[in-house]
Amino acid sequence: MNNKYALPKDGGLVDGSTPRDIIHRYEKIRTRICRDEQIGAEYVADMIVGAIKDYETANSSNGASAPFVLGLATGRSPLGLYRELVKRYAAGEVSFRNVAVYSLDEFYPIAITEHQSRNRFIHEEFLNHVDIKPENIRIPDGSVEQSRISEYCENYDRSISKIDLMIIGVGEDGQVGFNEPGSYVKSRTRLVQLTHNSRKVQSSAFYGLENTPKLAITMGLDTVMRADRIVLIAWGENKARIIQRIVEGEVTGQIPASYLQGHRCIEVVVDENAAQLLTREQTPWLVGPCNWTPKFIRKAVVWLCGVVNKPILKLTYNDYIENSLGELLEQGRTYDRINIDVFNDLQHTITGWPGGKPDADDSTRPVSSNPFPKRVVIFSPHPDDDVISMGGTFIRLVQQGHDVHVAYETSGNVAVHDDVVLQNIDTSRELGYGDRFDEVQKIIAGKKKGEPEPRALLNIKGSIRRAEARAAVRSFGLDPDTHAHFLNLPFYETGGIKKGQLTENDIDIIVKLLRDIRPHQIYAAGDLADPHGTHRVCMEAVLGAIEVVKDDDWMKDCHLWLYRGAWMEWDLGMVDMAVPLSPDELIMKRHAIYRHLSQKDIVPFPGSDSREFWQRAEERTQNTARLYDKLGMAEYQAIEVFVKMF
Repeated sequence: MNNKYALPKDGGLVDGSTPRDIIHRYEKIRTRICRDEQIGAEYVADMIVGAIKDYETANSSNGASAPFVLGLATGRSPLGLYRELVKRYAAGEVSFRNVAVYSLDEFYPIAITEHQSRNRFIHEEFLNHVDIKPENIRIPDGSVEQSRISEYCENYDRSISKIDLMIIGVGEDGQVGFNEPGSYVKSRTRLVQLTHNSRKVQSSAFYGLENTPKLAITMGLDTVMRADRIVLIAWGENKARIIQRIVEGEVTGQIPASYLQGHRCIEVVVDENAAQLLTREQTPWLVGPCNWTPKFIRKAVVWLCGVVNKPILKLTYNDYIENSLGELLEQGRTYDRINIDVFNDLQHTITGWPGGKPDADDSTRPVSSNPFPKRVVIFSPHPDDDVISMGGTFIRLVQQGHDVHVAYETSGNVAVHDDVVLQNIDTSRELGYGDRFDEVQKIIAGKKKGEPEPRALLNIKGSIRRAEARAAVRSFGLDPDTHAHFLNLPFYETGGIKKGQLTENDIDIIVKLLRDIRPHQIYAAGDLADPHGTHRVCMEAVLGAIEVVKDDDWMKDCHLWLYRGAWMEWDLGMVDMAVPLSPDELIMKRHAIYRHLSQKDIVPFPGSDSREFWQRAEERTQNTARLYDKLGMAEYQAIEVFVKMF
């Protein structure tokens, strides 16, 4: 199941009203923005299938011909594309018998039998499922002896006489393959040393930085640029920053993919999440005529406040005119009327009653006063996302008397360090509840590098995370025995970092929970910047379950609220509800996060952000409060914000 979830969109460029050259005028590479990853994968699959068929037609009169040469990236980005191509092959739409494949890169040293091998990945996800001839598969060999590796890379590069179509992804620092920042534009296939940041990004797949290779084989930038046609694909918010710099920025060796601006036939294909920082998405009023919905007007006005460094009510006519918002003043309202309306609109997002204030006038509140109390389900992808991302709101809902349930979608078991396991087992022994220390220590010692963890160890790690989650919600008054639900969705329980595909089994578990509780409010992590992808799959699972129950009677009174994970925050132009937190509530939230002891200090896969989760959460919510303050709202200690999906 490919990712079909896209962020809510309101307003923007008017389709078809502006010539394409004007819409793309900030873009130095032709870019196609698709609604979601699934549509993007289908578009690129159409392109590949069409190119193969055109090649076959053009060469049919020649009899036997050289194969069509397809260059392919590995990593997470092309996974949905591979599945789409397999589906097209199974449907009889395309054959790969006259296709040769060249793969972009491989770790070094690594055997094809290792789970992290790019060679193994591309076979398991694509090549094993189509009719490509084995002799037409060219993938860098990570097992070549070091004494021969330079010669091997030269021969690999020399074997690439042509590439008809090259499909590539891009790293968060602008890497193409393993061409790191600073790579030479004329580089060829070679052995490279991976940067610390690249190894850190890859470390989760290798179960720790210490197991992650320091070297890799990669096609060079010049090798890639020799392709007749290149398509760069990227999905998700975590790619938005680098896509903006590749497509609209200057060419620089510090962003290797920016060299692609010089290719004669290249297209960038992204979903809306990866495109969100492009000018036509971020500030479309700079590009052409727009559809000025209330939320879109708020987005523009908030942006203008940042540009001129003024609160909303101090914006002037000249501020609008001098910053390309003259079209907004042609919509029938004066600038000062717009200021007042946007100020009121943003102010009305603020509420101390996220479940609705009983017996109150709710005409300008984000949540209705009735019914009260409400039944609430908070979906948490991991056993700590609930308190990290919306802990203050969670506490408010409980303390204001609502019937609040929290559903932990995955066990989070792979994110517990072995030392934490031993500490917990040792504590149990010291308390006299049984001595299994040596047994567990032996299981840990028997782990094999790069392979999924033993199920017995994962069960212990899952238990630790469940106990931590129970302690966290107990700290602010929720009964974990009756109101904390541990779903253990099957897609996650692979024992490794690579997860399975979302299936009906996962969705059925959520459907049952929803029908048992019949909530008035659902909170879910609408977060696409999760570097490990679990949040994305969990969001798909919730939406899939809602699709099943959408015609149930209770659903007509149910609303879905989206919160963010630990990596990004909602743009204020999108916010529907802002819940302010007092200093005491912020401390209570922090203490709930503290209960997740296994996630402090020695988290196995911390990502590139070295701050602890409570620090990320507090800095994010305090920054949101500062933004509201700068726009002219009341000054709060911190604010958690939400977007209403329906």
